[in-house]
Amino acid sequence: MLITKVKTKEELLPVLSGRVLVIPCLGCSQSYFPVEEFNSLKDELKSSGANLASEVTFDYMCREDFTERRLEIYREQLEAADTVLIFSCGVGIQTFAGLIPGKKIVSGSDTFYVPGFPGFTPSEHDCEQCGECRMGLTFGICPVTACSKGLLNGQCGGAKDGKCEVDKNMACGWQRIFERMNALKGSDKALKEGVQIRDYKKSSL
Repeated sequence: MLITKVKTKEELLPVLSGRVLVIPCLGCSQSYFPVEEFNSLKDELKSSGANLASEVTFDYMCREDFTERRLEIYREQLEAADTVLIFSCGVGIQTFAGLIPGKKIVSGSDTFYVPGFPGFTPSEHDCEQCGECRMGLTFGICPVTACSKGLLNGQCGGAKDGKCEVDKNMACGWQRIFERMNALKGSDKALKEGVQIRDYKKSSL
């Protein structure tokens, strides 16, 4: 089982821009979602000036076929949004980001590990349940699981032809991040402001 915890207003306000589409994922029996904290956070964001323009609910966001169908249903809300704020485990966020390469994706929650069997994930993506999700800074691509070395500040310099030097069958996660950043005309300013160091104490509650 996984536990998700919503991020704070202070964490989210700097990365939200324009019209925001809010998407909570509520359909997974393997993951606990804090509904009361989620509703409280939305009120705080609105009172601080964030434009939470619309909200839609997804089930099993990690199931790509389910998510793709939902995207067809909510196409109008998605096209009107500048930022998509997702409350899901890391697998759901990466699945969604892979289907919508032209939208800014922001992670609204952190995922924590709970001892025991977490179940199977119907996705090629993975979540390390690190407790401090950075995908709001890395454009919906996880630097911990998409990079063989789990680097948080950029490429190691060992990739060749877009492939990881550790696993030549694996695309370089940081090249993917920068390609998506350029496609979205984004900035890596936040990553350059300080050395990003994982706090391993946050990986479990």
